[in-house]
Amino acid sequence: MILKALDSLPRRRNKLWKLETVVDTESSSHPLWNTFQLDLEKVTNLEGLTEVRDSYLGRQRGLVALEMRKLGQFPPSERPEAGRVLNELKNAVLKALETRQTELKKRRDESRVREERIDTTLPGYNFKTGGIHPIRRVWREMEDIFVRMGYTVVVGPEIESDHYNFEALNIPKGHPARDDQDTLYINDTLLLRTHTSPVQIRTMEQHQPPLRIIAPGRVFRRDSVDATHSPMFHQMEGLVVDEGITLADLKGTLEVFFRELFSEETRVRLRPSYFPFVEPGAEVDISCIFCGGNGCRVCKRSGWIEVLGAGMVHPRVFSMVGYDSERYTGFAWGMGIDRIAILKYQVDDMRLLFENDIRFLSQF
Repeated sequence: MILKALDSLPRRRNKLWKLETVVDTESSSHPLWNTFQLDLEKVTNLEGLTEVRDSYLGRQRGLVALEMRKLGQFPPSERPEAGRVLNELKNAVLKALETRQTELKKRRDESRVREERIDTTLPGYNFKTGGIHPIRRVWREMEDIFVRMGYTVVVGPEIESDHYNFEALNIPKGHPARDDQDTLYINDTLLLRTHTSPVQIRTMEQHQPPLRIIAPGRVFRRDSVDATHSPMFHQMEGLVVDEGITLADLKGTLEVFFRELFSEETRVRLRPSYFPFVEPGAEVDISCIFCGGNGCRVCKRSGWIEVLGAGMVHPRVFSMVGYDSERYTGFAWGMGIDRIAILKYQVDDMRLLFENDIRFLSQF
């Protein structure tokens, strides 16, 4: 056995130390090898393997290193043979450690695969995704209908001058629509537009008839927030100017639009009303989309729901933009996109459209 052989070498100076008669590093009868094998069998993880490696192969206090230091006790003629024996033991320990390390890494990886594997038969996670806001969804649908009818989409600034928001639309100074209680003024001449009608004026100044445009966008009013009002909301206004345009063209256009937007059974009616920029003016109702015109809580048992204001463009508006009111006629209308969204999706509180509640928005 190697330990006994190494300890007895100084007393056997006249005998040749033969490795084959002293030790076989692969033999289970080798004391240090047997001890190493027992320690190696107890190892169950890579951390434990590192401790065993340090115990046997550590440079300072490793058992093999300690045996190496004893080589100085041997006669010079016997040191090569003793060194060879210890080197073979060291190599055998290294080989066993590497083999064990490979086994432990494989076992660790297999365990990780079992623990982290994905069961493809399980239902996936329900990740919340974004979607098109109900206002924008209705906005696009309305635009698409009018574009198919030959309209062009135009836009304008949200900060407007008094001239375009009021004067050019036949709303003179002193008119109730100009009051501070309704309008958000920036200074004496600038304000946040109260409707998208200024876009119609700007377009008519730049283009001669025939015209067929829609003007969607945000508008602002000095309103308190409640279930039916908001200081910021969305409107879409339309304008058609050409020779021979009549009120019948206005009604026919709105009938086609609402039947496309809601259903073929939707009916349209016009009631006389007053707006400064049209003459004659009309309030436009549609048959209740909830009860089919039979009467319900939403339509207040009338069978009709008011949706917009419209009328034939006032001659004074034409004169403001240099159009010949004797030659050209036209109609204009304006409706709230938010109101259409409320009707289409049966929302009972306008505030839901602006609160960014994911529970509400995820329904669209």
